[in-house]
Amino acid sequence: MSRVSYVNGRYMPYGSATVSIEDRGFQFADGVYGAIALINGCFIDVEAHFDRLEHSLGDLKISLSKSRRSLHLVMHELARRNRLKNGFLYIQVTRGVAHRDFKFPKNVKSTLVIILCSGSFGKIAVKKVITVPDIRWKRRDIKTTALIAQVLAKQTAVEKGADDALLFDNSGFITEGASSNAWIIDKDDNLLTRPAKDAMILKGVTRNTLLRLCREKNIRVIERPFSVKEAYQAKEVFITGSTSLVVPVVEIDGHKIGNGKPGVLTSELFKMYMVYANDPKRKQERWNEK
Repeated sequence: MSRVSYVNGRYMPYGSATVSIEDRGFQFADGVYGAIALINGCFIDVEAHFDRLEHSLGDLKISLSKSRRSLHLVMHELARRNRLKNGFLYIQVTRGVAHRDFKFPKNVKSTLVIILCSGSFGKIAVKKVITVPDIRWKRRDIKTTALIAQVLAKQTAVEKGADDALLFDNSGFITEGASSNAWIIDKDDNLLTRPAKDAMILKGVTRNTLLRLCREKNIRVIERPFSVKEAYQAKEVFITGSTSLVVPVVEIDGHKIGNGKPGVLTSELFKMYMVYANDPKRKQERWNEK
């Protein structure tokens, strides 16, 4: 975990970083968060993450006084203070501190916490997963801190000897992973992923970047729901996320996917994403205040 964190305008040792017991994030999970990869000294897809953070905050009617530029400066200062070039940054914003009451409090300043953790990238990992019913609330497009359904899914996976979980809806279609977006390559070599046009899945930043890269490389992608059975029978299955990037799934509910090893296209997509993340032009990017 990071040596230095950021809490409400102050940089402080991680062990000393605290918030009030009456913070609404603790009392009601009344807050949102974002996770951003730091790869070779560069934060990836920052503007897209800020877009989604603002979408989540706006729909929950939580205000954040800091500008994008200010957040960006804090992020880089945390990387400098922690001497990290590779890791994961978490931004968490809650409605703030107030006496416990379900109604929105008035004249309360939101709580802002930013944590930077060490991590590594560059080697492709694999996962064995199980499928579990998707019991999350209906606004999955909001990246809320209320993650108990995902916690239960991942814990069930661990208890059954798996690494992670894929969630399925009442019709038997996979929505997404417990903390990721889900993809398959079917028998006709189509790359499939569920559409993110409604509130049923999170509009993953890594997902959107990979879609764009696939189009640039003329890799055919079809955005449509796919069933658990289709996933069992797929040539390849993988999940994507801001901290996991592109992860092959080699087994689902005991069903081996392909030959039980990372597939050719999945491996290619991982390499393609790493080239994108390590593009030297990123070092020259600047984030304008909005």
